[in-house]
Amino acid sequence: MTEGYSNHFYNKNLQPNANRLRKEMTKAEACLWKYVLRAGKMKGYGFRRQRPVLNYIADFMCKELMLIVEVDGSIHELEDVRKNDEQRQKALEEAGFTVLRFTNHEVLTNIQWVHSYLEEWIEKKIASRE
Repeated sequence: MTEGYSNHFYNKNLQPNANRLRKEMTKAEACLWKYVLRAGKMKGYGFRRQRPVLNYIADFMCKELMLIVEVDGSIHELEDVRKNDEQRQKALEEAGFTVLRFTNHEVLTNIQWVHSYLEEWIEKKIASRE
């Protein structure tokens, strides 16, 4: 395990920022949380929102599945932001997480597809464990 991290790479130093981000979720993040990920709605798995992981704050994380779900707005299309996203994703994957990304547009215009995609991913993950 990486030194200084425990509890699925939880980083307590980022907690104040995570709390602020929880209060300031984007519309897409709030919709995904309310209609798909909250309260074990996703195949009974619990997700946490704005979870400090390594040196990052993941939009949503399920520690049992080692899954991080990111919702990307239009700013993520900028080259610098995209490069940062790639570095972040690489670090998270090296720690054992799978990172799934959806755009704000996908969440806001086709949340049922996002829900189905996540359910199918979880079903495949469970099947691969058996």
